[in-house]
Formats: sequence, structure tokens, C-alpha cells
Amino acid sequence: MKTIIDDKTKPVGSLGLLEDIALQIGKIQLSDAPEIRKPHIIVFAGDHGIAATGKVNPYPQEITALMVENFLRGGAAINVFCRQNNIGLTIADSGVNADLSAWNNHPQFIAAKTGWGTNNYEDGPAMSFQETEQAIAAGRAIIDNIASTGCNTIGFGEMGIGNSSSASLLMAAMLHLPLEKTVGRGTGASDEQLRVKLDTLKQVMKKHQGVVTLQSPLKTLQYFGGYEIAMMTGAYLAAAKKRMVIVVDGFIATAALLVAREIDPEVTDCCIYAHCSGEQGHHRMLHHLGARPLLNLGLRLGEGTGSALAMPLIESAVRFVKEMATLSSLVAKTGIPT
Repeated sequence: MKTIIDDKTKPVGSLGLLEDIALQIGKIQLSDAPEIRKPHIIVFAGDHGIAATGKVNPYPQEITALMVENFLRGGAAINVFCRQNNIGLTIADSGVNADLSAWNNHPQFIAAKTGWGTNNYEDGPAMSFQETEQAIAAGRAIIDNIASTGCNTIGFGEMGIGNSSSASLLMAAMLHLPLEKTVGRGTGASDEQLRVKLDTLKQVMKKHQGVVTLQSPLKTLQYFGGYEIAMMTGAYLAAAKKRMVIVVDGFIATAALLVAREIDPEVTDCCIYAHCSGEQGHHRMLHHLGARPLLNLGLRLGEGTGSALAMPLIESAVRFVKEMATLSSLVAKTGIPT
């Protein structure tokens, strides 16, 4: 594959990271002619018990359900970017604390509710172990269904007020970092809100320190995660098994990837990193993963927006391999030596 790339009508390496991406996709697909087919983004939505307290989030929990309805009406940023770039979009109710059954017949909606919002991890585990496994299994099943349509390129987004706090706890637990290095402003916390958020999460981490010591990805996910994060974890695992190209989004999506990688270290072989988020812990996660993100736009919206913006670049990486002329063919036609 590298020989094919180097033979294109360009100086060797002159397409930079696009060449590395083309090579990686060739390895994922076990092909010298990689292709992107029916790219798709799944937005997993779920609520968090901690958000009902208002300690970690400037916006009320009810925003999660309102945004799911906004997605299904086509009015969110992810809708705009998916329409622009011809990317399929599915919204999964992983655990929203609202009745969304009125949308069950919407073609872009998956009713996969594992629970009506997680428990408050100030009091105990966010989910039961059974719920954690159930959400992971549901994520796997969603990928099975989407892959059956011919999709080979997937991105994951999320929606859930309070989920940046879960991601911060997961990151701190799995990378053995202080929360000061993982906790950020989320959806726009003020300085005072950030202080309260950090203090609250420190108390949560202290309460569950025994779980962190176990170094079990499933237990860590059970105590600190959310239904949407657990479902995304299962989706990563299934997509990698199917050798799909996985376009990793931002802070919360990468936290779910950390969990998935602890379960199956080969997951990241299939991952291309869309961007470096404006959320302060994200660059540390990317560094830990040895990742080279395609974009650095200061995004911190979630929804899979970074993945949607990066997918056209990934398409360009496979198209130049397929469509560019080769130096050897040019020489054969002209007789000019290279």
C-alpha cells in the first residue's frame, strides 16, 4: 500500500497526514484500494443523576430530551454537517430521563432506553452491573444493524447534560490523573461553577476510590459512566470487530474509547481521531493514545460534530489513492525519467 501511495504524481509524503490515513484505512480494510461506504454517525443520548443536583452543569437536565427532539427535527449542528457531507445520522435513546416514545416511528430514532437516567454517583454506582452490560450489548447490536446496510465508516456522538463530568471521572480513574487535569467547563461553566464541579467530583472519586483501585474497566464504567457512554463503548467494540473505520469525536467519545480499549486493546487500530476538543482534558487523552487529530478548531459541542467535519477529509484520503495518476504510468506515456 505504501508503494502505491508513494507512486502517485506527487513528492513522497507531500500529502502529509492524509497519506497516513490512507495507509491506515488500507490496513483496516485489508485492501490496497480502500473505500468509504455509507458513512454514518450515531448520537447516543442519556441523562445523568448528578445533573439533577445542578452541581456540575450550568444547564438543566431537561435539555437532553429537548436536544434529542431537535436532532430528530433536523435542527442541530450535527444535522447541518451530516446533510452537508451526505452522512447518515441515527439518534439512540440510551437512557434519557423523559418519555420519547412519540418518536418511535421516526426513521432516525432508536428506542434503546436502558434506564431513565443514571443514579447519582454521589450516593453509589451510576448504573447496576447488569445495566452496564445491557447498554454495552445494545451498542453492539446497533452497530450490527448499521453495518448490515453496507456502512463501513462510523462516528459516535453523544448528548447528555452532565456527561462531561462522567468523562472526567473515567479519564482520571483510567489514566491515574488528578481531577484538576481532567475536569473542564463542559457546556460553559463559570469559574464558580467549575470550582463547585471540581469539588463535587473530588468527593465522588474519594467515595469510590476502592473501585478505582480494582482497575476494572467495567466496574469503572458502572460507577462513573452513563448509559450513552456504555452504549458507545459497546459500539466501539463491535465496529472494531467488523473492521469498520471509526472516526473518534471529542472528549466524551474519547473517554468511552478509553474504556473500550481496556476491554479490547485492538479497538484503536481502527480509529481515526477527528479533532482535538476545546475541553481541557482531551489533548491529554489524545496524547495517551498516541493520536494525531485531523482538526483543531476548539470544538466542545459533542453530538459527533467533529467526526462529521472530519469525514470529508478521510474521504479525500481514500480518493487520492483511487483516482490520482501514478508516476510510473506518466513515465510510460511520456518516456520522461523521474
